[in-house]
Amino acid sequence: MNAPFPSTPGVSDSDPRLPLQLMIAAPRGFCAGVDRAIEIVERALQKYGAPVYVRHEIVHNRYVVDSLKAKGAVFVEELDEVPDDAPVVFSAHGVPKTVPAEAERRKMLYVDATCPLVSKVHRQAERQIEKGQHILFIGHAGHPEVIGTMGQVPEGRITLVETVEDVARLEFGPDDDLSYLSQTTLSVDDTREIIAALEARFSQIVAPKAEDICYATSNRQAAVKDIAGSCDLVLVIGAPNSSNSLRLVEVAERLGTDARLIQRADEIDPSWLEGVGTIGLTAGASAPEKLVREVVDRLSDWRQVEEQVVTSAEENMVFKLPRQLTD
Repeated sequence: MNAPFPSTPGVSDSDPRLPLQLMIAAPRGFCAGVDRAIEIVERALQKYGAPVYVRHEIVHNRYVVDSLKAKGAVFVEELDEVPDDAPVVFSAHGVPKTVPAEAERRKMLYVDATCPLVSKVHRQAERQIEKGQHILFIGHAGHPEVIGTMGQVPEGRITLVETVEDVARLEFGPDDDLSYLSQTTLSVDDTREIIAALEARFSQIVAPKAEDICYATSNRQAAVKDIAGSCDLVLVIGAPNSSNSLRLVEVAERLGTDARLIQRADEIDPSWLEGVGTIGLTAGASAPEKLVREVVDRLSDWRQVEEQVVTSAEENMVFKLPRQLTD
């Protein structure tokens, strides 16, 4: 795509003398749920001392996880790896009900760092089950949030729907009492299409009171849409297992712009800059601003960078910490 800035006469786009226009999306990076989860681990370390165990990655970002490890956090996959007398934190993605039940049975000290917006989906699932509805849950198989949400309700009362094609294969009829919910970090556009397919096939299906996709996911996708059409390349800082980061790559690509997911600046190949006059830069909800500046510095090693922040929304959401860490 053509860069929105004038080129320098007699200088090719691959020439290091040509300024590289950098459009930095805002909002980007940490959301309120991630801020809260990281602070929970840090406060637990201060209150209880190291080690504090964390079940699964607290958020999907290697830099964040490694930083917390250095402070004394120990990351495990399951509770059977945690001593009975050690404090344990549940990740921001949420956990099935069986996990806190096991912790209580073992009389463990645990702190739940589940994002409040994920917890809201959990409560909706419980209410829908109480009303006798079967839940069609829109999400990606195997993602921790999906496992956690599906683990809130009795087996056989919830069905995962990943694509529009899945809707056509559902074995329900017009007399079935159905409702739907969704993972909080999905593509806004994809989810809208799946919901339309569900409502077209099942006119009786009950929608949640409010959209489940969280504000941070929606805002970051909208911010990428605002810049991608003016860029030759979009860089998304995030982990390969981060749903919201992967969706940002998809958003840019659907607008016809090449996009790449990177975890750190050292993953950038300088050959990507050949023929590129304008780069868009954003970060998934689990990536700290430090990594954004690291990328800017790396790009500055190769080209003269001219930064432009493009703001599409303001965010001021803050979530309360668990009482056990504030008393």
